[in-house]
Amino acid sequence: MGASVNGMTLSSIRAYGATFFNFTDYMRPSMRLAALMQIPSIFVFTHDSIGLGEDGPTHQPIEQLASLRAMPNMIVLRPGDANEVVEAWRVILQLQESPATLVLSRQAMPTLDRSKYAPASGVAKGAYILADAPGGKPDAILIGTGSELGLCVSAHEKLTSEGIPARVVSMPSWELFDKQEATYKDSVLPPSVTARVSVEMGATFGWERYTGSKGRNIGMHRFGASAPIKDLLKYFGFTVDHVVAEAHAVLGR
Repeated sequence: MGASVNGMTLSSIRAYGATFFNFTDYMRPSMRLAALMQIPSIFVFTHDSIGLGEDGPTHQPIEQLASLRAMPNMIVLRPGDANEVVEAWRVILQLQESPATLVLSRQAMPTLDRSKYAPASGVAKGAYILADAPGGKPDAILIGTGSELGLCVSAHEKLTSEGIPARVVSMPSWELFDKQEATYKDSVLPPSVTARVSVEMGATFGWERYTGSKGRNIGMHRFGASAPIKDLLKYFGFTVDHVVAEAHAVLGR
């Protein structure tokens, strides 16, 4: 399938293929060649985390996000709600010399109220401030992608109710964010705010470049398990209470 997508793309057709995210392992040679050839092939994947539940660890991707982010010239996008999916497609359809990997969830996800939170157009810059502390002066920053973005928003609301100024940063694409000017990147992740927590249902490898040596990274450090999704999320720590607890820990209060 990956080779067919590349072939059609080389024939001036904007082609895409779609399957479970875990199966990027089978498609890697074709995806790597697309990146190497600098062609805008589109690879769409669903079932992007342990959130798929009872299918178990053989079908639950862990290291795939990190490995694709390490691939030169591959644009990886993991949108956090329906609005971000639309904006991700806007980005993808403008690519001319880079393939794109669009990583989507299996489980139900809330569509964030954009009259309350920032517009999803920030996806084009790879990361943006979704919800901020009063006066734009956070003590802590929560960074999320995909289905975990809503978790960060809920944790932000709880921290706010506790009187802790926090910011939520949506980071659907490392590659796009890294291409931005330093002034923009510093406006999203101010160097002075070292209390940072990333939340992503995958290997935490690489997140330290955004959370720093003092930050915390909530993610997967082992293969998944077979169980109902609610049980898995609680077992692996993808809960509002755990995100809030990590924020307290990194703040030292």
